[in-house]
Amino acid sequence: MQMMVRLFYSVIIFLVANYVTLSERISMTIILPVSTIFFLIMNIVPSVSNLSLNSKRLRICANGCELLKLFLISTSLCLIYLLLGICGCLPLPSVTQSPYKWLFNVFIIIVIENIVFWNGIIRVYMTSEQLGIRYRVLGILCGMIPIAHLLALGKILQIVSKEVIVENEKILLNQSRKNERICATKYPILMVHGVFFRDFRYFNYWGRIPKQLEENGATIFYGNQQSAESVETCAAELKKCILQIIQETGCEKVNIIAHSKGGLDSRYAISMLDVAPYVASLTTINTPHYGCEFADYLLNKMSDKQKNAIAKTYNATLSKLGDPNPDFLKAVSDLTASACRKRNEYIKDVPDVYYQSVGSKLNIASSGRFPLNFSHHLVKAFDGANDGLVGEKSFIWGEHFEMLTVQGIRGISHGDMIDLNRENFDGFDVREYFVQLVADLKRRGF
Repeated sequence: MQMMVRLFYSVIIFLVANYVTLSERISMTIILPVSTIFFLIMNIVPSVSNLSLNSKRLRICANGCELLKLFLISTSLCLIYLLLGICGCLPLPSVTQSPYKWLFNVFIIIVIENIVFWNGIIRVYMTSEQLGIRYRVLGILCGMIPIAHLLALGKILQIVSKEVIVENEKILLNQSRKNERICATKYPILMVHGVFFRDFRYFNYWGRIPKQLEENGATIFYGNQQSAESVETCAAELKKCILQIIQETGCEKVNIIAHSKGGLDSRYAISMLDVAPYVASLTTINTPHYGCEFADYLLNKMSDKQKNAIAKTYNATLSKLGDPNPDFLKAVSDLTASACRKRNEYIKDVPDVYYQSVGSKLNIASSGRFPLNFSHHLVKAFDGANDGLVGEKSFIWGEHFEMLTVQGIRGISHGDMIDLNRENFDGFDVREYFVQLVADLKRRGF
């Protein structure tokens, strides 16, 4: 049915765009006004079936895609028509007989097709979340290059059409299980960020994950510890955060989900700062429990002057982002294999806290976003298979461990595990993974 409507609208665009020459052969007295009305309707609602989509953003996005598809089909029809006209294969006055009429016809085609194209591309550019800056820029740069612009448009349509399907299915899934509240754990979830990022106003560290958890019944809090400080300092800040949550909500305990260095901060707080009675579980995500050998190498190779220069730049930036007293070198030093070995000697797991861990790996370096595509090679030389920052063997901690990757060349990076790039890709749905992870905590009684 959708294909029939699409074909009908494409013919409408063709009739409106070529009325100048078509009127030589057929009467457009009735056809043109009717076609014009349908043309206007099509530009407002190009697909009735898209009205069933479950969000306004997706409806606009899907209709943008539909307009771009209509543009491709109708433009192809117009090009075939013009070629036949030039060759004298149509029962119309040839180009040589009526050159000005055919030139005017080409002008109308360009105007009409531009209306359809820009109506579609603006909708897509304004509403798509998966297109990203790269393909938006690629579409603009290739816009005036023959063949390349068609390839770019095809890629844009592929990405956005898939986004509409995936996101609508996500909405339907959440609606179908809304009453189950599968993420409504006994204790709230405390999400603890990693190094060099913050949870707060400038950037959502956890991407689309918290919203997905909340839609399935979870109660979420954030660690908000400094982004660049020692494990001990960040752990002390986490302790204050946990005690504040307990005091304000009366929840007795929290379930901690911690990414990267946040897992080290959390372990220290639980074992060394008397926080254990207030923690039901700790789930670490891509945490370097045994450190990073490549970090030892870099710190040993660099001169003090180099290290201090880099630290000064980072500290100045992190201060602007909210850290009261950032210390780049302390944060990096606490991620080294040597520092982690020393801490592991005296930081022991608490029996009443459930510990589990998750890790992932990139299959090839180029599948990781910058700068993980560069660091992957360096980490691999020292730590073996890795997620772009942390080696596979360093992830393992607790009663249960899960290693994640996907088939093919891509893999799952350090950033992918927290939805840092808000990217959908085949083989791994990070939002649903976290939903099921929290649902498992609920089943365990946490």
